[in-house]
Amino acid sequence: MSHGRTSMVAAGALLAACTSIVPPYQRPEVALQAVSFKEAPSTPGWNEAQPADAQPRGPWWLPFGDPTLDALLPQVEVSNQSVAAAVARYAAAQALVAGQQAHLSPQVQLSANATRSGVGIATSGGVATAGGVSISPTVTTLRVAANASWELDVWGRLRAGVEQAQASAQASAADLAGARLSAQAALASAYFNLREADAELALLRETVAAFERSAQITNNRYAAGQAARTDVLQAQTQLANTRAEVAALASQRQQFEHAIAVLVGKAPADFALAAGAWTQTVPEVPPTLPSELLQRRPDIASAERAVASANAAIGVARAAYYPSLALGATAATSGVRFVDLFDAANTLWSLGLSLAQVLFDGGALDAALRNAEASRDVTVAVYRQSVLGAMQSVEDLLAQRRGLAEQLVQRQQASAAADLTEQQVLNRYRAGQVGYTDVVTAQTSALAARRSVVQLQVGQQSNAIALVQALGGGWRADAQ
Repeated sequence: MSHGRTSMVAAGALLAACTSIVPPYQRPEVALQAVSFKEAPSTPGWNEAQPADAQPRGPWWLPFGDPTLDALLPQVEVSNQSVAAAVARYAAAQALVAGQQAHLSPQVQLSANATRSGVGIATSGGVATAGGVSISPTVTTLRVAANASWELDVWGRLRAGVEQAQASAQASAADLAGARLSAQAALASAYFNLREADAELALLRETVAAFERSAQITNNRYAAGQAARTDVLQAQTQLANTRAEVAALASQRQQFEHAIAVLVGKAPADFALAAGAWTQTVPEVPPTLPSELLQRRPDIASAERAVASANAAIGVARAAYYPSLALGATAATSGVRFVDLFDAANTLWSLGLSLAQVLFDGGALDAALRNAEASRDVTVAVYRQSVLGAMQSVEDLLAQRRGLAEQLVQRQQASAAADLTEQQVLNRYRAGQVGYTDVVTAQTSALAARRSVVQLQVGQQSNAIALVQALGGGWRADAQ
C-alpha cells in the first residue's frame, strides 16, 4: 500500500508539473493614448491595445461613390496573386496545426511481408536431402504485424506545440487580411491616380488648344509687323513643352492601368480602362474614432499572435528538461501458409513503456530555453513597436488630411486669380501694351495652378485610402 501511495503521489506531482511548463500568456501591455489623438482632440475612449482583427471591415470603398471602383475592388480577393499566396500560406499554417494535434493521438502502423528463402543442399534422385531426411529446398514465410505507439504528453510539450502552431496560424490569418487590405488600397490608389491623370490630360489638351491659338495670334502679329520674332519663338517653345507634358502624362496613365491589371490578376495586355469621369468624392471622417478601429489592424494582430507563439515555444523548450514517456505495443503473426496467420500458436505480442531522459548535453537545453525566452522578448518589442507605429500613422494622416483641405482652398483661390491674370495679360498683349514674355509667364502660372488643384484633390483621396489602411479597414466598427 505504501509503495502504491508513493507511486500515486509521484504521478500526481508529475501531472501537476505539466501545468507550469508553458508560461501563462499575457498580452503585452501597450497603452494607447488615454484621451485622444493629438491630431484629433475630440477623439475619446482610447484604451489599452486589444487586437481585434476579426471584427468586420465591410466594403470600405463604397463611400468614395465610384461605380467602376466598386466593380474592380472585389476582384482583388478572387484574382490577386499576392492574396492567393497569403491564402495558401494560411492553409499551410492550418495544416501544421492539424499535424501538431495529430501527435497527441496514438500512432498505429500495419505491416505485412512475405519471404521466400532456401538453402544450397545436395539432392538424391531430384529430392533435396539433409542427413538422409527429405526436405524442401525453399520455404515461404508470411508475416503480418501491427505496431502502436503513443507519446504520453505528461509535461505538456505536445500541447505547447499545438498552441504554438495555432498562434502561428492565427498570425497567418492576420497576414492574409493585411495582404488583402494592402492590395485593395493599392488598387484604389492606382485607380484614382489614373482618373487624376485623365483629368490632367484633359486640362493639358485644353491648354494645348489655347496655346495653339496664342501661337496663331503671335504669328499674325509678327506677320503684321506688330510683334518680334522672339514672341513667335516663345509661343512655339511653350506649345512644344506642353505637348511633351501630354505625352509624358499619357505614359504615366498607362503605367497606372498596368498596375490595376496586375492587382486584379490580369495581364496588362488583357486589360484596359477607358478614360472616364473622375468621382472626386472624399469620404468624411467622423469626429470620433473608436479605439477598436486601430486594434483590428492586421499587422498588430499578427505581431500579437507572434508573441503568443513565442510564449508557447518557451513551454516546448522547458519540456525538454523532463523525460519523455511513450507506450508501445506490437502484435504479430506468421506462418508458411495463409491459414497459419490465424493460428493463435503463431501469434506474438508485446507491450512496453519507454523512458528517455537527457543526463548531460553540455548546456544545449539551457541555451535553447534562453533562445526561446529572448525570441519572445523580440516579439514583444516588435508588437509594441507595431502599435506605436500605427498610432503615428494615424496621427500623420489626420494632420495631412487637415493640411490638404486647407491647401486646396488656397490653391483654388490662387487658380481663379491666375486664370483672371492670364486673360487680362493676353488682352493687354493683343493691345500691344505688354510683351509676350508676360503672356508666357501668366499662362504658365495659370496652368500650374490648375494642375495643383487637381493634384491636391487626388491627394485627399489617397490620404483617405491610407487612413483606411491605418485604421485597419475603414472607420466604421460596425461595417457589414
